[in-house]
Amino acid sequence: MTSAGASVGRLVVCPTPIGNLEDVTLRVLAALREADVVACEDTRHTRVLLERHGIATKLLSYHEHNERARAAELVERMRTGAVVALVSDAGMPLVSDPGFALVRACIGANLPVEVLPGPSSVMTALVASGLPNERWRFVGFLPRKAAERGRLLERAAETLVAFESPRRLAGVLEQLSGSDPDRQVAVCRELTKLHEEVRRGTAAELAAYYSEQAPRGEVVLVVGAVGVSASGSGISGSRPADVHRADALAALRELVDAGARARPAAKVVAKLTGASANELYRQLTDAPRREDGEAR
Repeated sequence: MTSAGASVGRLVVCPTPIGNLEDVTLRVLAALREADVVACEDTRHTRVLLERHGIATKLLSYHEHNERARAAELVERMRTGAVVALVSDAGMPLVSDPGFALVRACIGANLPVEVLPGPSSVMTALVASGLPNERWRFVGFLPRKAAERGRLLERAAETLVAFESPRRLAGVLEQLSGSDPDRQVAVCRELTKLHEEVRRGTAAELAAYYSEQAPRGEVVLVVGAVGVSASGSGISGSRPADVHRADALAALRELVDAGARARPAAKVVAKLTGASANELYRQLTDAPRREDGEAR
């Protein structure tokens, strides 16, 4: 708790288990025990963790609907010496979870912010995927609109890590399979929990599997960069033409997005890359028609 002579408090950002309660760190438990208040998404959920470890610190709800108002309140508490521990329901706060407004408010008020290391479904999935991790990008939840999602996936020059709803997973894999069936993918489901599953394969293989086997629980999707082989060694020597066409199509999309007319732009890209102008134009114009019938 706050010492008697303290005049300024601080914020301690505490990652919590993503499934298995035994994954909480000793430092996080100490911070939760010593804090004056724990700001959490769901007090009922966090209370389970605290009661398991005999911690009786006061809980205060802090979620997306009251984040800004609560941040101002907590900053005032810290100004008078309170130590606030911030947790989310699972994993690291702020990573697709509430907390950004509070951290920014603390920085603006010159209050100390301490971030403790701990469980993260993003890092766990990235390592478990077996895909290259020298360059990678976390994109949060994938865009719900098919066109926007397609542009993101088709232009990826690095491994992508994303959250996805189990209800939309099959559709996302089907979309990716339609544009790049050999793309390397890993579906990481229910990480650290009893029914944990990490399924690796091509987009086509996983699209076929999940079209028959509806997934349940929390899903982290890891998608290899365009042209990464199954061994993860980089560009696959067995299918350079596929990679070449994907790069050419990505270049054409960028030109069209910048205002160029599709047909002339396709001819320019074809001349520079050796790809077929007609094939590039067909792939570009077919995509919107395929997306019209897709769910978000």
